[in-house]
Order: sequence, then structure tokens, then C-alpha cells
Amino acid sequence: MLPVTLDRTSSEPLPAQLAGQVRALVVAGTLGTGDRLPSSRALAADLGVSRAVTEQAYDQLTAEGWLEARRGSGTYVTATRTTTTAAAPQVTSRPTRSTSRPTGVTFGLDTGTPFFDPRLEPGWRRAWREVSVATPPRGYDDPRGLLELREALAARLGRTRGLDLHPDEIIVTAGTTDGLRALLPELRPGPVAVEDPGYRAAAETVLTYGREVIDLPAVETVGDLGDAVAAYVTPAHQHPLGRVMPAADRLALLEAARRADAVVIEDDYDSEFRYDVAPVPALARLDRGRVVYLGTAAKSVVPTLRLGWLVAPPDLHELILRRRTITHAGAAWPSQRALLTLLRDGWLDRAVRSARRVYAERAPRVAEAMSPYATLAGPLAGMYSTWLLPEADARRARDAARAAGFEINLLSTYARTSGLTGLVIGFGGVTDAELDRALAALTGALAR
Repeated sequence: MLPVTLDRTSSEPLPAQLAGQVRALVVAGTLGTGDRLPSSRALAADLGVSRAVTEQAYDQLTAEGWLEARRGSGTYVTATRTTTTAAAPQVTSRPTRSTSRPTGVTFGLDTGTPFFDPRLEPGWRRAWREVSVATPPRGYDDPRGLLELREALAARLGRTRGLDLHPDEIIVTAGTTDGLRALLPELRPGPVAVEDPGYRAAAETVLTYGREVIDLPAVETVGDLGDAVAAYVTPAHQHPLGRVMPAADRLALLEAARRADAVVIEDDYDSEFRYDVAPVPALARLDRGRVVYLGTAAKSVVPTLRLGWLVAPPDLHELILRRRTITHAGAAWPSQRALLTLLRDGWLDRAVRSARRVYAERAPRVAEAMSPYATLAGPLAGMYSTWLLPEADARRARDAARAAGFEINLLSTYARTSGLTGLVIGFGGVTDAELDRALAALTGALAR
């Protein structure tokens, strides 16, 4: 029997409680790689719960990479702190690619434009009407952000990401890159490791601050960070490959960061948009003293709201807050006030549920169209999917989509030294009919 206890009076669902406690047992080393867990039926009987509870918990932990189901044998632990495989970091130079949209292109199938349900427009307008009648601060606002917003964010992050936060631990930012800009000056001198392929804005921001970028292979376990002072990762949904960082890789990365005395920068940009299981827990849950957590409203609301949040270990938090106080840095008060209303009214929860349903329907349509011609790089989740194919084929398909009025990104534009090629197809910022036209242009070119 596993040493777990479920609290039926808690607001946290029983499957989530069970998954969290098993996860903690693995992290603590109580359960090691190769340990066989009780069957879902036996564990359900021991805990006095329905089998559905244990099955959901096992399914969640299997999706995250903590457990492995072996047909006819049982369920086994696959990750412990001792699992490491060194990946050789490589130094990259400054990217020089243009990101402007070509003439004649009307629609962008990018990775950053979310679906906006028109049925939610009344709530959106109501939020801004409240901003118009609210009294703004007479002077510079709290550099941490509106207290009421930080309280609402703390509650939401606790509910959706498993982070137990005090509102004063949160700093409201003007988005993910603003959070990164706030953090970089407070790190000790040295290079920053960034996933490759990875988020282009993160690599460019690091370079802008005069730091060297070290490329971390995005599909390999990181066992050594070298002389890097920080490692920027997107563990819940690797950008742009879509891979979920396995549990063993998470533990290996944290161990490598401890040996290098480096921080891990977790960009949790779209973790709410999983279709198969519950959102993968935040990496910051495993080590709050080592992980800097960055979140954003860009994917759940709209990118132009320009809001995000940062949670840093105490020493970095104080340094960031001190500099923001001196420089009067902070997110725009009207945007903060609007987001507060969207959270309080339940608008954001409805927006996420609506978008998740749309993405869950569109992702298989993209997969059905692209599967004959390319290989899916990661699981179907979020508002885009990435397809591996030769660069010549990817460019031919991209050019055909442009001719039809659609801009689709090449995977090679996200890569620095990895050499991976293919297409990154977003499906949040278009209608169903537009998506169908874009897919027809892509597959027509690939079929030829």
C-alpha cells in the first residue's frame, strides 16, 4: 500500500490529491525507478475510493512521465533524482531573421494568437467599462502590481498550477519578456541556456542584455549546464516542438541547476490547454528556491493586453522589486484593472474552456491533413502543432500557403544549432473555414 492519505473535505479533487502525493513520493526518493505500484483496483480498495479516482491519477502521472504502464505487468516508476544524461550545450550567435509578414498575406497561423470566442465579447466590454469609472492611482503604482489582482492570481495559480503563493510573492509584469528583462540584470555574470529550438523572443532578450546564449537541445535530458547562470525552459509544452518535459528530465534539470548554482526560468505560457489529461503541474512546484516562474495572459486573453506575472526565489524577488521601485517599472494600470474584472467575473475561466474545446477539435483536423506528409513533433495540445519534414518540402508548403494568403512559420526559424526542420502550424487565430483553406494549400503543395 502506498503511504498516501486523501482528504475528502478538501476542495482539491481526489485524483489530483493522489497524483500529487505519488509525485511527491518519487521526488523525495521514497519511490524509485522500477518500483511497481499497486494496481488501480487494489489501490482504490486500500483507499476506500472508486477505481476511477486511482485510474485518473495514474493516467495523469503517466502523461507527465512519472509512471509507465506495462501491458500485462503493471504500473512502474520511471523517474528519480538520479536519472541524468548530459547534453552538450552549444553557443549560438545573434539571430538575424526577419519576422515581418510578407505582402499579400492576410492570415497568420502563428503560435501566439489565441482563439477569442465572440460570445464572450459582452464580458470583455464590461471589464473595460469598469476601468473607465475606476479611480486610477494618483502616483506611481505598487511595482508588484495591483494587490487585488495579485490576490486573484495567487488563487488562480494555486487552483490551476498547484502553486501555493502569497500575493506578495507575485510581481505583475507587462508579459513574459518583460519578466525576463526584469530578471536578467539581477543574475550573476554569465551565459544563459535557452532551449533549441525555442522561443525566439527569449533568446533575443538574453542577447540584448549582453549575455551569451547557450543552446540546450530541446529533446534531450540536460545533465550539465556548464557555466550557465540560468536555463530558460518551457516544460509544460515545449515551444515550439510541443513536447512535455518528462518527469526524469525535470529532476535532472533541477539537479544540474543545483550543481551549477544556476536558476531555472520556467515559461508556463499555455499549460491550461491540454485536451487529454489535466494540465501538467508547474516545474516550480518541485523547487521554489531554484525556479523562477513566468506566466502570461497572452494565450488565455489576448497578447495585446501585455500582462504577465513573475514568481522568483526570495533573494531575486527583492532585487527585482528594488530595481522596479527605483525605475518606476510596472504593468499598465488599466490593463491590470481589466484583468482583475475578467478574473473576478469568471470570464477568464470561460474563455479558457471555450478555447480548449476549439483547439481539441482543430488539432486532430490538422493532424489528419498533415500526417501523410510529415511527422508530429509532440503530443496534440495547445493552439499549434509542429510537423517535421525536410526543409525544401517545408518551404514549398510555406510558399503555397503564402500564395493563398496565409503565413505559416518554418521550424528552422526557431532553431539555432539543432538543424530540425518542418512547419509550425497555429490554429487559434483563424476561423474553421480559413484553417481548411490553409490546410488545403499546404497539403496540395506537399502532395505535388
